[in-house]
Amino acid sequence: MFKSIKSNLKEPSIQELLEYAVVDDVTLDTVIESYRSEEDCKLFGYEVEGQITGLIGYRVQEDKGELEILHLAVHPANRYKGYGRALVLLSLTQEEPTSVVAVTDEEGTDFFRSIGFEITGFREAGSTVERFRCLYLVDEPEDE
Repeated sequence: MFKSIKSNLKEPSIQELLEYAVVDDVTLDTVIESYRSEEDCKLFGYEVEGQITGLIGYRVQEDKGELEILHLAVHPANRYKGYGRALVLLSLTQEEPTSVVAVTDEEGTDFFRSIGFEITGFREAGSTVERFRCLYLVDEPEDE
């Protein structure tokens, strides 16, 4: 079941999942505070047998019709079972954006590529670390 978990940020199991998705130069506390204080940041979890097995955090830029994935994580014991894909698809259904974008490291590119995202590498100014912009353009439903 796909459900909002923004109010569950104090739970250790939610923090553990979120920590899997936190980039090295940002602290978990900073990420948690941004979800608490920023109304446009949404956090949803995928619940299986009473446990949150994965989560997706995102922001929707309504003026662009863009859903920006901020954090995506699946518990290591449940990876490669389709939960990550389900989280992305359910967020698409929930928000109905025209595009989805995420920035990830090299490790995350295989996942995004496997579900149809276009991948472009880049380096931020002054950084030696390569990052990857992942873009998915949502097909418009055809009129019948």
